[in-house]
Amino acid sequence: MTITSLPMPASTAVASTEYVAPYQNYVYAYPHKTAYRPLDPRPTLTDLWAGEPQDALSLYLHIPFCEVRCGFCNLFTRVGAPDELTTRYLDALERQAEAVSEALSPSARFATAAFGGGTPTYLTAAELERLCDIAERMGADLRAVPLSVEASPATATADRLAVLAERGATRLSLGVQSFDDTEARAAVRPQKRADVESALQRIRDARIDVLNIDLIYGIDGQTPQSWAASLDAALAWRPEELYLYPLYVRPLTGLARRAGGPDPDWDAHRLDLYRRGRDHLLAAGYVQESMRMFRRADAPDVGPDDYACQTDGMIGLGCGARSYTRDLHYSFDYAVGAHEVRAIIDDYVSGTVDDFRRAVVGHAMTEDEARRRHLLQSVLQADGMPLSDYRSRFGTDPREHFGDEIDRWAGRGWVRSGDDRLQLTELGMAYSDALGPELFSARVRAAMAEYEGR
Repeated sequence: MTITSLPMPASTAVASTEYVAPYQNYVYAYPHKTAYRPLDPRPTLTDLWAGEPQDALSLYLHIPFCEVRCGFCNLFTRVGAPDELTTRYLDALERQAEAVSEALSPSARFATAAFGGGTPTYLTAAELERLCDIAERMGADLRAVPLSVEASPATATADRLAVLAERGATRLSLGVQSFDDTEARAAVRPQKRADVESALQRIRDARIDVLNIDLIYGIDGQTPQSWAASLDAALAWRPEELYLYPLYVRPLTGLARRAGGPDPDWDAHRLDLYRRGRDHLLAAGYVQESMRMFRRADAPDVGPDDYACQTDGMIGLGCGARSYTRDLHYSFDYAVGAHEVRAIIDDYVSGTVDDFRRAVVGHAMTEDEARRRHLLQSVLQADGMPLSDYRSRFGTDPREHFGDEIDRWAGRGWVRSGDDRLQLTELGMAYSDALGPELFSARVRAAMAEYEGR
């Protein structure tokens, strides 16, 4: 996708008098777990997976522990793990894996694997070995499929990285956020640049194929100059991938004090930093894959050849993981507050194999929800959505289902459509976090609002 200069932030009016806030919701999965509800009755995993395609599954293991909760974080995690909690958590993970394996076909195949959180590298090297063993016993050949692992600078130690490299990790994502110590503190991510640089050197020494560095723009006190300095500090390591995230103010998080309505000045500031960051990376030889993701043009491709997140199933292990079948997305309860998270983890580690044989909370995926998910997860990619893919899956053109939305996006200058695909424009890419939420169903919106208001 060729991208030139983005119009300056004054264009937030996007072709009308309507003000559209550009950073409404980061849509990395649909629907969000705040739309999930307790299932009654609780279906068995055997029934849920009967008849499901299982030849290209994704395996995700969630470790809900961190050394600190960042101010912008709304992930399912807790700070610290006292009283051998990591051991008890891995015990429970093994029991859940046993129950899930019983529900899958003996011929089930995994096309990709990931360890996320939280911070998977919060675990010790020996515990990471055990985590890999659990994934392998599930049937995931970690040395044969792409394996992505998230880490923080403080926990990216040489012994942990050696385990991950030996067990087949192909991608290591490091949450840096900013190379400026003052900005890191403002984001409630207290760390020193010297420690970040040391962690990056250890990762390069471990020779994991793909290094991803996460950076955030819009932090209090951040300027175009300090943003450029962080970008240059990251580029010095020639990471194969860079993710550029706007600072989000999410409900229930440490930075939620900024919430309260549209803030055009802050929106304009973030849009300007996005444009600067995007142009900087393109000039440095990176290709934009989505609003957030940039890949070095000569980076090795370690991704799966045949996995499509819009259609294929996911197996999630751990109390912060979600699983996908065609008819139901399910998980365990979700929370951000420390007390609630601890209660959910305590409940999880006490679960028996029999407890794990049933889904607990979830969201039924109607045909309408499946169409929304497919469109969202396709059009937000730089390559856009091939119309033939949508027609093949749903039997008609996407305009039959989403004509009003597509026309509105086109009127704002967000999308272009040809004979073969629906694709974001440069402006549409910048407004991904406004476009995505417009496809949320009324049912999902109501459930999310109810959760955030309780």
